[in-house]
Amino acid sequence: MARVFMLLALCVLPALVSAARPGRNPFSVQGLVYCDTCLAGFETPKTTYIAGSKVKVECRDRKTQDLVYSKEGTTDSTGKYIITVDEDHKDQICDAMLVSSPRKDCSSPSAGRDRARVILTSYNGLVSTTRYANSMGFMAAQPMSGCTELLRSYQEFDN
Repeated sequence: MARVFMLLALCVLPALVSAARPGRNPFSVQGLVYCDTCLAGFETPKTTYIAGSKVKVECRDRKTQDLVYSKEGTTDSTGKYIITVDEDHKDQICDAMLVSSPRKDCSSPSAGRDRARVILTSYNGLVSTTRYANSMGFMAAQPMSGCTELLRSYQEFDN
């Protein structure tokens, strides 16, 4: 009888413990998408944020670079996106990346600003499940008026 009880305890106890454990919280990847209206390569006071841009989060296997996960999202009226990722991607390299811009005058991804690395694991010491990605941008077809003066003011601070 004791053996049956012990066998039952060894089989049922792990199932009860895993059932009682709370489910993992999903990750929230957040960021902004902008139009580089001055063709500066970074955000400036003349930068505008793009509503309706398509963004995706992709995770690739660290060793083989095979695509393991992909999820797309859209920016809101302020140019902000929030993409919920349900799984932990401990052994994967994940990036938020630009897909498309609804603006014809600002639809070319800015080199070096077209993706942002995000860490999507809870095994890194971070308590929060919110991950903030660096802003990503598209380049305007033509610089807007006033950009020359703005960029010149940045050079004045260099000297």
